[in-house]
Amino acid sequence: MKYATRMAALTFAASLMAAGSASAQKTKPETQASLAREAKVTKLQATKTALAQVPGGKVRSSELEREKGKLIYSFDIKVAGKSGIEEINVDAMTGSIVAHEHEGPKAEKKEAAAEAKEKVKK
Repeated sequence: MKYATRMAALTFAASLMAAGSASAQKTKPETQASLAREAKVTKLQATKTALAQVPGGKVRSSELEREKGKLIYSFDIKVAGKSGIEEINVDAMTGSIVAHEHEGPKAEKKEAAAEAKEKVKK
């Protein structure tokens, strides 16, 4: 009786692991294209909104990403003659500013290193 119970438990555990593995394989990483299909605000609209926050700034980099469950456009904007960058996040569903943060050179390097590590993991 003990043997049958143990075998049933092992069979059940194996089936759960197989089901979890199959569902993990079905999950595809989000791409810029798939995220763009979800967005209600275009990248051009979001860029104009972000640049309005930083007079004289130029977009150095941008990406559409999901952060804390929210779909956002993230812009790194550089102003000539000023150190660091302005990071502006625009909600891709509403077009509103969700974050505006100045990053000094040290913070900028730290973020770039963290992003590089994240890309290696993927």
